[in-house]
Amino acid sequence: MTQWLETCRKVYNYALGERRDWIKSRKCDINACSLHSEYIIAVDAPKPTYYQQKRNLTAARKVILTIGAVHSQVLQDVMGRLEKAFNALWNSGHGFPRFKKRFRSFTFPQLGKAPIGERTIKLPSIGEVTATLHRPIPDGFEAKQARVVRRPSGWYVQLILESNIEVPDIIPGGYPIGIDVGLNSFVATSEGELIARPRFFIEAQHRLKGLNRAVSRKKNGSQNQQKARKKVARFYERIANRRTDFHRKTAHHLCDRAGMVFAEELNLKGLAKGMLGKHCLDAGWGEFLDTLSWVAWKRGVYFSKVSASGTSQECPACGASVKKDLSVRVHHCPECKYETDRDVASGQVIRNRGLTTVGHIVYAERSRSVDACGAEPVGVAMKQETSRAILGSPRSTR
Repeated sequence: MTQWLETCRKVYNYALGERRDWIKSRKCDINACSLHSEYIIAVDAPKPTYYQQKRNLTAARKVILTIGAVHSQVLQDVMGRLEKAFNALWNSGHGFPRFKKRFRSFTFPQLGKAPIGERTIKLPSIGEVTATLHRPIPDGFEAKQARVVRRPSGWYVQLILESNIEVPDIIPGGYPIGIDVGLNSFVATSEGELIARPRFFIEAQHRLKGLNRAVSRKKNGSQNQQKARKKVARFYERIANRRTDFHRKTAHHLCDRAGMVFAEELNLKGLAKGMLGKHCLDAGWGEFLDTLSWVAWKRGVYFSKVSASGTSQECPACGASVKKDLSVRVHHCPECKYETDRDVASGQVIRNRGLTTVGHIVYAERSRSVDACGAEPVGVAMKQETSRAILGSPRSTR
C-alpha cells in the first residue's frame, strides 16, 4: 500500500505537469517569449484533458510495471482528483494545483461482493487485510466504496455504504437556541451558557518545540531521525483527535437541549489570516460547525446558519443598534436597559434571526399548500399559528 501511494503521487504529478506545460506554452505571444527558457510544444498538440489522460494511463499500464501493479480504478480516481482541482481553479477561485510531495490516501470506487468479514476486509488487487471494525455494518446497508488512508498511528479504511432508505428533511420545530463562537468562550448560547475554549495547540507548543528540536539534532536521513519525525506526526494527530472529540461532545451537548440550533455564517478564511489566526485555527470553528450540522441531522435537530453582520452591535431585546468595540464584554442597551454578556447577547440575536428566517419559510410553504387547494389566502392568523408551533420547551439534560 505504501508503494501504491508513491505510484499515485507520481501519476498525479506527471498528469499535472502535462497540463501545466501545455498551458504555459500557450500563454505568451510568439514575439514575447522568454530569452532564458520557454515551453515549446507543437501547435497541433491536443490539450491534455481528463479523458485523454485516462486513455494514456491505460496505455502506460502495459509498459510501466509499477503503474500496472496498481488497480486501474485507483489510478482513474487519481485523475478524478486532478480534474476536481482544476474545476476548483476555474469555478471556485482556488489557486493553480500544486505538485504533491506525498499522497496520504487512495480510493477504490468499487468493491466486490461481501467485502467485509468478521475481522477482515477484502480490497481489490490486494486481498484480505486484517482490520478492526469500530462498529458493525447496519442491516440493509452495503459497502460500495473504500478509501485507504495512511496516518501516523497506522492505516485506516473509510467505507461508503449504500441503502435504499430515504431520509426526509428535518422540519423546523422545538425549542430554539442561538450559538455564538468566539475566542473568549468557545460557544456562548442564547440561554446564557458559556463553554470554555480548550487551547489544544497553544498548550502543546512547548512539547512540540522539544520534539522538533530532537529531529533537528539527528543526522539527516538516519533511522533515528525518521523515528523522531514519527513522534512529531503522532503528537500532531493526538492534538487533532482531542479537538475532534471536543467538537463532537459539544455538538451532542447542544442537541440535547434544543430542537433548533442557529449559528453564524462566518468568513473563516478571513479570520484565519488575521492577527489572531493561530488561535482561530486552534479553535477549529469550521470543523465544529460541520460536525454540529452532521450531529444535528443525525439527532433530528434542525440546524441553520444566519448572517453574521452586526450580531454583536444589536440589542436582542428591542433591536436597537448598540455600538461597542471588542474590548467591551458586557452588552448594555441605553434604550431598553437590557444588560447581559456580550457573547450571550450575540447568541440571542442569532436565535432571533434564525426564528425569523424559519418563520418565513414555514409561512411561505403553508401559503403555497393552501393556495393550491383553492382556499382563501393565508392571513395574519396563519402566521401567528406558525410561530406558536415552532417554539417549544427546552429539552431536559441527560
